[in-house]
Amino acid sequence: MVPEAEFASYYGRPIIKAPSWSATDIAGYFFLGGLAGAGSVLAAGAQLTGRGSTATAMKVSSLGAVSLAAAALIHDLGVPSRFPNMLRVLKPTSPMSVGSWLLAAYGPAAGVAAVCATTGRLPRIGAVATGAAAVFGPAVASYTAVLAADTAVPAWHGAHRELPYVFTASATAAASGMALVAGPVRESAPARCAAVAAAMAEAAAVRAAEKRLGMVAETYRQGRAGQLMRCARWLTAAGAAGAAALGGRSRTAAVAGGLAMLAGSACTRFGVFAAGIASAEDPKYTVVPQRSDAPSDTRSDTRSDARPEVPTCGPHDHEES
Repeated sequence: MVPEAEFASYYGRPIIKAPSWSATDIAGYFFLGGLAGAGSVLAAGAQLTGRGSTATAMKVSSLGAVSLAAAALIHDLGVPSRFPNMLRVLKPTSPMSVGSWLLAAYGPAAGVAAVCATTGRLPRIGAVATGAAAVFGPAVASYTAVLAADTAVPAWHGAHRELPYVFTASATAAASGMALVAGPVRESAPARCAAVAAAMAEAAAVRAAEKRLGMVAETYRQGRAGQLMRCARWLTAAGAAGAAALGGRSRTAAVAGGLAMLAGSACTRFGVFAAGIASAEDPKYTVVPQRSDAPSDTRSDTRSDARPEVPTCGPHDHEES
């Protein structure tokens, strides 16, 4: 039998080219976009339920987050004019094109909502802008997961079904943490409930993604990505537990829980980014899963040790006898 071939790449070089994105810019963009989008949803809910202080705080934080996210994206692009150039056409099949238009629509709505809330002027226009920002918010918070999964990076593309849920839950955790930090304690009940739900949903989505990834899930458990994902898990769980237990009575506990939720969400985004880079740089995460998914040939006539059968008695033997 021919021994099973062991994996080896051409001089150990990667099979695919790792993304040239800056970790600070793009992972930060992932985090800030999620914070802004989910924050607008919480702001709309707070306004509808009469929690005016929390609504104003979340509108301002969403405007600040989306502004920083746009700055990080433009900085990574290198040339500022590249961002408006992406708005010349709309390609529904391109996550980058759709995301650019989402930012172009969401940013002004978040800005008008924040300005009207802080100045107290034009309340009707402010209410419409708040609603528009809440409509675009979920897409802004989750489209970056589609953008990452649409690449050939094994740790991202292999989890294309679960990654949007991971990003959405992480964004909700960040927004609820910001609401706990910036809003008064008397208005923090919805934020505390959202924090607990987000922590549970994020943990479940990450486990589902790792299960689907198989051996590629090693990139989420080892190295820098492993450290970040472990920190994210503990910070998010501790922040949600502290906010649920003491956040309704203690301002200090609410702020501490909110900061832990924010830090945990940031660690999740940076951890996912680091796992993707690690999977792209190691060629085995590209080749080995493809080999395991390939159909095996079980036909017996293709074995290397198969030999033709030799007759024990030929026709001439019968004639001689």
